[in-house]
Amino acid sequence: MTLRDVNRKFTAFAASLQTPSWTLLRVLSSAMFLTHGWAKMFGERAQPFLGGRDFFGIDIGVNTLWIAGVIELYGGILLVVGLFTRYVALLAAILMIMAYLASHPAWFPTLNGGELAAMYFVAYLALAAYGPGPYSLDALLFGRKGGAASAAAQRL
Repeated sequence: MTLRDVNRKFTAFAASLQTPSWTLLRVLSSAMFLTHGWAKMFGERAQPFLGGRDFFGIDIGVNTLWIAGVIELYGGILLVVGLFTRYVALLAAILMIMAYLASHPAWFPTLNGGELAAMYFVAYLALAAYGPGPYSLDALLFGRKGGAASAAAQRL
């Protein structure tokens, strides 16, 4: 067996994992994401609707951590089931940029504790770009499959 044969077999095996791994990325990252929203909405230190944290120094009257909690909890639920995935994923990615800039001011994520916000940003930017994949309510209800395998097939 040559290196070319090994590469061909591995490529075929990796291709067979695209759909399940894409679904796993969407479901697990979103399940973890929604736990952050749950803690902000219903945890020991639940965020009040009014007051609280301002928006980059501007008092908008509504606690921005409460808004983040709503997006994380309900957006996370929508992303787990794959409903309105691209829109919610883009909103979540924007939220993670804002969270990073507001709470992790130093540049390097490992030094400022912003790794999770950075990783969620990348995951949700990819979900917004590629879609939910075939195992989603978007695919079932609207025929919007997206996903890495679909994008690769469209390029061929």
